[in-house]
Amino acid sequence: MRQGLSEDLIARVLGVAPKYTISELEEKFPPRDLPEGAMVTRFAPSPTGMMHLGGLYQALIDSKLAYDSHGVFMLRIEDTDTKREVVDAVTLIISSLKKFGIKYNDMPEYGPYYQSERRDIYHSVAAELLRTGRAYPCFLTADDMERIRSEQSAAGFATGIYGEFARDRDISAEEIIKHLDNGEMPTIRLYSTGDPAKRIFCKDAVRGSIGFPENNEDIVLIKSNDGLPTYHFAHLCDDHFMRTTHVIRGEEWLPSLPLHTQLFRMMEWTPPLYIHTSTIDKIDSETGKQRKLSKRKDPESNVAFFLQEGWPTMAVLEYLGNIAASGYEEAKLKGMVKTIWEYPIKPKKIPMSGALFDMKKLEWWAKEYIGAMAVPDLVKSVTDWANEYGDEKQKMQVADTDYLTAVLAIERDKPRRVRKDFITWSQTLEIVEFFWDELFVANTEYEYNRDVLKAFLETFDVADDKDTWWNKIVEIAGKFGIKNGDVAMNLRVALSGRTNTPDLYSIMQVMGGTRVTKRIKDLL
Repeated sequence: MRQGLSEDLIARVLGVAPKYTISELEEKFPPRDLPEGAMVTRFAPSPTGMMHLGGLYQALIDSKLAYDSHGVFMLRIEDTDTKREVVDAVTLIISSLKKFGIKYNDMPEYGPYYQSERRDIYHSVAAELLRTGRAYPCFLTADDMERIRSEQSAAGFATGIYGEFARDRDISAEEIIKHLDNGEMPTIRLYSTGDPAKRIFCKDAVRGSIGFPENNEDIVLIKSNDGLPTYHFAHLCDDHFMRTTHVIRGEEWLPSLPLHTQLFRMMEWTPPLYIHTSTIDKIDSETGKQRKLSKRKDPESNVAFFLQEGWPTMAVLEYLGNIAASGYEEAKLKGMVKTIWEYPIKPKKIPMSGALFDMKKLEWWAKEYIGAMAVPDLVKSVTDWANEYGDEKQKMQVADTDYLTAVLAIERDKPRRVRKDFITWSQTLEIVEFFWDELFVANTEYEYNRDVLKAFLETFDVADDKDTWWNKIVEIAGKFGIKNGDVAMNLRVALSGRTNTPDLYSIMQVMGGTRVTKRIKDLL
């Protein structure tokens, strides 16, 4: 085994004496007491900006696999990239998960769950690697590394710190002390023993065993500027001591699999099972080709888009669940399950190629979801959305709960024939805005039969039952020699400004006699 550093020198290199030994960490974070087959998963976003739809998709799979197996689903904040961290991004992540109904269980005995608060753990593992010669302090500066990359590129070599380009790979204790005495702070690098000419076989729980060239790069484990770990090293330490059993992540992380496997084997730790999911794609409107959702081009890539536009969060979640478990839609239509939480997601069925996100298909899921809602739940959802995201006009619409309830209850009393034209909460309020005088826009292009409207006012009584009301319309049609539907259409347009509305009698009942009479008189 390669010669490592002394305890005193390790403390100087790290800037602090390690708090734990490896055995103490193993005792502090023991294997979880869970049923056989229980999965321990984690959603581990970086607080560097918006919550991406792909992140929500991954979080759903994470939570479902844990939920279905009676395991544990954790939220881990990977906040070690201090340069890219965005203010309030963590709050955004937590609130997004809550609004979409994804619950996590951060058991405190395996925390903390912010990587910036786990420095003692990372330094303790790094100290073990330095002691056993599996890592070393590196004093290369940014200029040094830029010069090395330039030389590598010019010679046609892969860029990186490895082999002969790893200047400090076999640095002596005396040289280390000299650098430290000069006030230089090192990064801690892996002493890689990989050979790219050889292959390492790594297991993906869905894709099976995959062969990769061994990693020979001396990657950074601990950064010099803030003493925090890189993603790769934090992943090793956290997923081991949090006892993660399954790591679900995007396929863009596949190239990192040999490195992560190498790190676990180096520590003689059992790696978690990896599942690399497909990206969330869409059909490009310009090229007609399938491509990954773009943060720059596609507003729907941002989870906030669905919240601000008023999409039912459960409908979005149901649609994503159907992408992850394609049999869900059929099972729901057959009445076998009611929600995605009742339908198991199986790793073998998670799509491994580009999962297509289709806004038109999402509209269907939203219509189905809203169509099945009880009226009080619909009113609450619309009201909550308007009060948080709506404009003054929409806030006005939801101010009178009784009136809004009556408006949204139209054509929702027959379960087999419930209207399914509502898609989002904002669009729902837009569809029904003609019920409010402040928002009503008269149709000035329609050719009204004013005699028909006058005749209706002469006999109109809002207290009439539907049969009596309809008989009056039939009588008016006969009087003027026109179709019953023509009379109804004149009234429909006069009251709503539209040619297509829900049941006309119900509209009049909700509007009330005063409003109905005034609108027709104003038109005349």
